[in-house]
Amino acid sequence: MRGLLAFAIALGGVSAATAQDMPTFRIGVLSDMSGLYADISGPGSVAAAKLAIEDFKPESHGFKVEVVSGDHQNKPDIGSGIVRKWFDVEKVDAVIDVPTSSVALAVANIAAEKNKLLMVSSAGSSDLTGKACTANTVHWTYDTWALANSTAKAVIGQGGKTWYFLTADYAFGHALERDATQAIKANGGEVLGHVLAPFQTTDFSSFLLQAQGSNANVVAVANSGGDTINSVKQAAEFGLKDGGQKMTALLAFISDVNAIGLETAQGLTLTEAFYWDLNDGTRAFTKRFQAQMKNRVPTMNQAGAYGATLHWMKAIAAMQDKAQAHDGKAVTAKMKELPTDDPLFGKGSIRADGRTLHDMYLFEVKSPAESKGPYDFYKLVSTIPGDQAFRPMDQGGCPLVSK
Repeated sequence: MRGLLAFAIALGGVSAATAQDMPTFRIGVLSDMSGLYADISGPGSVAAAKLAIEDFKPESHGFKVEVVSGDHQNKPDIGSGIVRKWFDVEKVDAVIDVPTSSVALAVANIAAEKNKLLMVSSAGSSDLTGKACTANTVHWTYDTWALANSTAKAVIGQGGKTWYFLTADYAFGHALERDATQAIKANGGEVLGHVLAPFQTTDFSSFLLQAQGSNANVVAVANSGGDTINSVKQAAEFGLKDGGQKMTALLAFISDVNAIGLETAQGLTLTEAFYWDLNDGTRAFTKRFQAQMKNRVPTMNQAGAYGATLHWMKAIAAMQDKAQAHDGKAVTAKMKELPTDDPLFGKGSIRADGRTLHDMYLFEVKSPAESKGPYDFYKLVSTIPGDQAFRPMDQGGCPLVSK
């Protein structure tokens, strides 16, 4: 009996020592925690990353993962300061989420400089896998090219030939309008003009009057978060839809639709990478997410934080020398080597330019009569396969891709 007890104590001591000696990797969720984009990323992205860690159980693969978080307040200088401290002082290995394209582009340069990993699951600029691509960046979830092409093709197919843009005046809005303009012209449409609205505008009246005066078939809202909510609500008040103009949100989230309300949002056409009620896997994840987030359903950005974190851990597990996973380029290369596969996005891959390929979905917002309960907002119009949803790699201008 004493022998068995001694053996058990010795075994426990070995296990404790092994756990203590495991390498630790740190991931930083850099987001907007209380501002315009807090609902579409923010605390929900932190929760999603932690759910990925809970599911993967990295200790069973020989390493540990710790999560830190920071609020960049949608300001590139603040985001850059946080990330430099994370990399230089707090030994953070990877950064994830990063809504606001101007912040993401700044952080991408720092990650490349410090040889760390950046996984963008919330910012949208397609330049992140185009002219601004790096060997240390992976772009998950969506980008402006995918949103613009999917939505523009559908709306032009429904007769929306002439367009006018209401565009957010910063990197994301500019990229979204640029990519949408290319798609509109390629599909036989015409852009009649645009107006640039400052970031975090509350009064869109003057901009909407210009859109109304254009007599365009389609008024395209090229903004995000609270700006989308305000502009769509105010467009209804100004009677754009009643006057025969179709409102199209080039980027909208289910949290935006909830805030706008189905009465106003019904009929909106939009493209998303994820919907909570899409299949058994998305519904199971949503149930767990709601338990932590006061019954809110996850947005595609928060789903992206889950998928990217999960794949990052798979890459670390696949590296024989775990110390190599502290090397940003090495772990990024391993992520590109492995196929992606998770319950929220399904099977996919990561290209040489860092673009993650997975299906995208074109939805139409239901009417109040069609909705059967909370967050039952979308009708699936079509599924766009991943190899068609995103810009061809040879057209992006990424210097990592050989001509």
